[in-house]
Amino acid sequence: MFPADTVYGLACDPASARAVERLYALKQRRPDKPAAVMFFSLEPALRALPELGPRVRRAIAGLLPGGVTLLLRNPERRFPLACGPDPATLGLRVPDVPLLAGAGVPVLQSSANRAGGADACRLADVPSPIRTGADLVLDGGELPGTPSTVVDLRRYEEAGEWAVVRAGLVAPEAVGTVLDP
Repeated sequence: MFPADTVYGLACDPASARAVERLYALKQRRPDKPAAVMFFSLEPALRALPELGPRVRRAIAGLLPGGVTLLLRNPERRFPLACGPDPATLGLRVPDVPLLAGAGVPVLQSSANRAGGADACRLADVPSPIRTGADLVLDGGELPGTPSTVVDLRRYEEAGEWAVVRAGLVAPEAVGTVLDP
């Protein structure tokens, strides 16, 4: 468990089916719900997804790191355990967390709450079974408590189309200043 720039999160190896099953069990989350892959700095994320076009790369560089999760086209079917039933879509998150910026490996991540439960802005807000079930718990103090804004960029490269799927920490207007220059 770790502090993100939004809420507390859970993370595991995105290539380990056993680890992903355990994370979902801790959250009591349905296994068909997608998660996101999180990198802790921008450059490794861009290197891991070489198929992204220049327009999407510029959008990513303008929006991340920060309190945004991006839905991207995933033609290479990378990180399939994070994609749920739609392997053609990948959720990407790069939080602004200086404490973790040196972490060089991606993780599958989700918020540290029960599925559908309240988001945790303090470690004490994380349900006890999740705290005790986690292998590592990092206390980052009080966080904003608002989840990331989810932005769909799957048609952005070709058509310049984007949409806010879930309002969150970053206002849609701020997203628009980056995506609609």
